[in-house]
Amino acid sequence: MDFFRGCAGAVCQAAGGEIDLRPLPSALLSGSFNPLHAGHRTLAEVVGRRLNVEVQFELSVTNADKPELPPEVVVERLQQFVGVGAVWVTRAAAFEKKADLFPGAAFVLGFDTAVRLIDPRYYGGERGRDAALGKLLERGCRVVVGGRLNGAGEFRVWEDRLAGEFRDLFEVIPEAEFRVDVSSTELRTGQRPM
Repeated sequence: MDFFRGCAGAVCQAAGGEIDLRPLPSALLSGSFNPLHAGHRTLAEVVGRRLNVEVQFELSVTNADKPELPPEVVVERLQQFVGVGAVWVTRAAAFEKKADLFPGAAFVLGFDTAVRLIDPRYYGGERGRDAALGKLLERGCRVVVGGRLNGAGEFRVWEDRLAGEFRDLFEVIPEAEFRVDVSSTELRTGQRPM
């Protein structure tokens, strides 16, 4: 498959499990989905209603914090989406790369991923981060952030963490609209049922 040799930018698997040639999505929930759980599905539904669009999923084979996923792991993770929804497989570890693949898209993120999105250490400093966020703005993208329960039992909701031109890049889902107290880490370690 060309995708696993690095030749394809994005491949979509439809909810039925077949590779699909469809228009680019208006909204994507990006994640590693190890495993896909009720929090992911509920966040996609809430944002879909809020934006009046179908929220599709995006699984990147590459990630800034983790090793590249081998093909057999990608295939295994894709099986979780059969009957759930469309999932795009990319090699876009960084959101500025995702913006190149999906211009105009709303990227749906959990709190933890949004914090990493603005962390200067992933970009070689604030100047690099600002250039990357500027690319999202140039491509007409936005970031929709759902809250997350942290290890101390506090539910964290996105606050204005950046001033100036990037403030309007982020849209917050209030706790009253979305709260699911589950994480993939807890599910992998058997701390919570799916």
